[in-house]
Amino acid sequence: MGRVVRLFGRIREAWDRSRTARRTERSKQGDAGGGPRSHNLFEAAAAYVSACVADDQERIEEAAGRVSPEALSFGVNELACRAVIALARERDEPPNDVARALLGLPAT
Repeated sequence: MGRVVRLFGRIREAWDRSRTARRTERSKQGDAGGGPRSHNLFEAAAAYVSACVADDQERIEEAAGRVSPEALSFGVNELACRAVIALARERDEPPNDVARALLGLPAT
């Protein structure tokens, strides 16, 4: 588990460095406002997933347009991991069992 946490930490650091570099470049070009893709990837992921649950296509498209597809995928994955961990702790069950139950798969 510690290796996974360190991996995600390195990914976040790389993303933050990349984001800082892009902001610096935009400010040099006079576009410091950031435009439609300057949103926080975790905010976009939360909006995207909640819109999917509500089956609201307009909100899905708006949330998907906030960040790059790769960033959205990472954010949704992180949200899924955190949700499964939270549910597993709440239910006092292994994360694998919770994930399989959420997907309607038989227990192993």
